[in-house]
Amino acid sequence: MRNLLFTLNAILPIILPIVLGYLLKRLHFFKEDFLKEANKLVFKISIPILLFSNLYLADLSTINWAFVGFVAVAILVLFGIGLLIVLFIPNRKQKGVILQSTFRSNYAIIGIPLATMLGGAEAGAEASVIAAVSVPLFNVLAVIALSIFDHEQEQKISIKNILFKIITNPLIIGVFAGLVVCGIHMGINAAGGNVSLFYEDYLSFLPTTISNLSKVATPLALIVLGGRFEFKAVKALWRQLTISVTLRLCITPTIFLVIAYFLGFKGSTQFAILIALFATPIAVSSAPMAAQMGQDEELAGQIVVWTSALSAFSLFVIIMICASIGIFSM
Repeated sequence: MRNLLFTLNAILPIILPIVLGYLLKRLHFFKEDFLKEANKLVFKISIPILLFSNLYLADLSTINWAFVGFVAVAILVLFGIGLLIVLFIPNRKQKGVILQSTFRSNYAIIGIPLATMLGGAEAGAEASVIAAVSVPLFNVLAVIALSIFDHEQEQKISIKNILFKIITNPLIIGVFAGLVVCGIHMGINAAGGNVSLFYEDYLSFLPTTISNLSKVATPLALIVLGGRFEFKAVKALWRQLTISVTLRLCITPTIFLVIAYFLGFKGSTQFAILIALFATPIAVSSAPMAAQMGQDEELAGQIVVWTSALSAFSLFVIIMICASIGIFSM
């Protein structure tokens, strides 16, 4: 019963705001124009502030860099596995869309708050550091995934264009800004100063404002995600959806959580982050990115919907198992 309650307490704060958003949209409380603008606010302002907030006062000297390296290698390996799988998909415009399912999770919106709920504030801080690796990798690999199979493009995407997309990505900007300010703070502390006391004595409004703004990010993002759900007929896409959902929610987390466990990454903080990275649904931004790059927009949208909906069950099982074997203390 304790394992069940622990799992429910971790999952429901993520799932219920999504359900609320979906119901409010069905009750015509939201209009589509509002959801589009709110979605823009989430991705361009709220989530970057959240990432910045989790990083700018962090103590990077405590970070396990072997763990960071494992995460980076795992994402690259997943991309390679996905490449092999999509070679058997006949429709070229669906290859890159399905490939995203193997490596690209909804880490910023669902993953980081989930890691915080599972592992506490320490996991939340380290999860944001992992975002400094995972967010750029996700975006770079997503651009590659959506372009390498499209030989019908009149103008191929250049390295210059890819780099521009990376450096102008709001999530990456939030992570980079947080790391820069964090580095400045660590330098001041190393020189004998005390950044925390300085803020408390002179600029207490700054961390308070940043903290308040960061608290808006997760609930707003989850409500908007629910409001944008559109359950359409999936008869024509059931095979592709089955492959994508199975990869994203079952195969990927099972393989890499087991590997991580036997490599010695057994701490609750580390496992909370690994679940957030490998077991959460595909990133919401994967659908509009697919549309912008001329790929199968309908399939991309359906993958977002179904991985998000079914992750409530898959995450429940994964967290329940981890709690049962003693990874998470209750």
